[in-house]
Amino acid sequence: MRANFLNLFDQSIQEATLRVENGRIAALSPVGKANPTLPYVLPGFVDAHVHIESSMLTPVQFARLAVVHGTVSTVSDPHEIANVLGVAGVEYMIEDGQRVPFKFCFGAPSCVPATTFETAGATLGPKEVRRLLALKEIGYLAEVMNFPGVLQEDPDLMAKVRLAQAFNKPIDGHAPGLRGADAHRYAEHAISTDHECFTYDEAREKIEYGMHILIREGSAARNFEALIPLLDEFPERIMFCSDDKHPDSLVQGHINLLVKRALAQGHDLWKVLRAACLNPVLHYRLPVGMLREGDPADFIVVDNLSDFTILETYLNGEKVAQNGRSLLPNLRSEHPNYFECLPKVPTDFACPAPAGTSQLRLMEALEGQLITNALLEPYTANSQGFIVADPARDILKIAVVNRYLDAPPQIAFIRNFGLKEGAIASSVAHDSHNIIVVGCDDDSLCEAVNLIIGARGGVAAVGADQRLLLPLPIAGLMSDQDGYALAEHYTKLDLFAKEQLRSSLQSPFMTLSFMALLVIPSLKISDKGLFDGNQFVFIPIAE
Repeated sequence: MRANFLNLFDQSIQEATLRVENGRIAALSPVGKANPTLPYVLPGFVDAHVHIESSMLTPVQFARLAVVHGTVSTVSDPHEIANVLGVAGVEYMIEDGQRVPFKFCFGAPSCVPATTFETAGATLGPKEVRRLLALKEIGYLAEVMNFPGVLQEDPDLMAKVRLAQAFNKPIDGHAPGLRGADAHRYAEHAISTDHECFTYDEAREKIEYGMHILIREGSAARNFEALIPLLDEFPERIMFCSDDKHPDSLVQGHINLLVKRALAQGHDLWKVLRAACLNPVLHYRLPVGMLREGDPADFIVVDNLSDFTILETYLNGEKVAQNGRSLLPNLRSEHPNYFECLPKVPTDFACPAPAGTSQLRLMEALEGQLITNALLEPYTANSQGFIVADPARDILKIAVVNRYLDAPPQIAFIRNFGLKEGAIASSVAHDSHNIIVVGCDDDSLCEAVNLIIGARGGVAAVGADQRLLLPLPIAGLMSDQDGYALAEHYTKLDLFAKEQLRSSLQSPFMTLSFMALLVIPSLKISDKGLFDGNQFVFIPIAE
């Protein structure tokens, strides 16, 4: 191959010829100065933090879509499937990912369940984490999201942190809004990254405490604009990630979109590529080639250094994508699952008005954020004395149904989904992945939930005269059908929620999936009740 080759270490570009043998770079022979008539070759992109499960795709299917955009590796936290299936779920992800040449780096989940305030399908204690960290395929201790447990030095959590240190594997962080002395104490436990910063000042402070900051642009949470100025100041400390990306947006692009966006804003090419390609490889010690002789032949070919159109992607010398078409095989996978709850009836979702109260505690979903606001509003009750949704005031009912055993739904109320009819529901509900549903009336909530129970996992939407379901038979989180077909199916559901049910959110299903994420403030809901994420306590739905 003859092209212009980028060297990220000395920040040079020169025309050269490349020879690959046995999947590695045998020779990279300079010819002369860069030739603008030739394409450009550079190391592939790395997503520095992602939950593959959030794409609703198996690792095989995720890789098929990602390589088209120049991604050659991911730092993948299998936390979602671990909450459902435990160690067996993590092993499933490793084994499925090994069926393609894509460079998956999986972590050992540190917080399963994330809290004691929800029901998960499994528990990973220090014994299980040790078993995982001992595997060569496990590259790090995944995000330590129980930051109060770190600050209080919870014995089990500290045992997992010490195990990661003993195995000499990096420790990922997750501490939204943590500042000052508490953030410093958190970082002192060898926690080396954070992808949850939502302000420049927070991220800069954590860099000063020795942490790496991940700039995140996912399907729901986005902090690129707030954090990208840090790239110019601390290029060695910044990485790009998606965290959670639904299949429709993965079809559109991946880390390449952050690269193009940063370049369009005038950021230095070498700093951008350091964040997108080099820093994750160095920090996580990934087996990803950096265009040096002897390295694995992992690289991408682009048309030029402004448009950055991905022409070809190579892994271990094998061409895996060309001109927008994936060359990886479309493989089926096994379907492990854990789904035990029984169908519900509409009266299960009734919410009696508490005596002596008039103000309703209201979750407020925020566009592009995982955090929610906590509001107080007068509630609307029917003639039977039940609090009901009030779509005219954008007050909808939200419920969580335990999927691991048969139990009554837990009910709360929420604003900013904007539905005017029907309901949407999902068995993708971080972190424990019980069924979560939001809607305008009890009949619709019940019907959406029962669609998911009948399929043993999926995403559903119910309108006045139409019902849509995307089955997710693998742990209630993923499908092994062709990724492009699944993305098309999901797009129909997403459009139905926006156009027919009139949700005002850009990503209603992704946003819904985070309304049960208790470790992100302010108000969230689990299968055990309404939860105050600031105080880490359950609270009543009215006062």
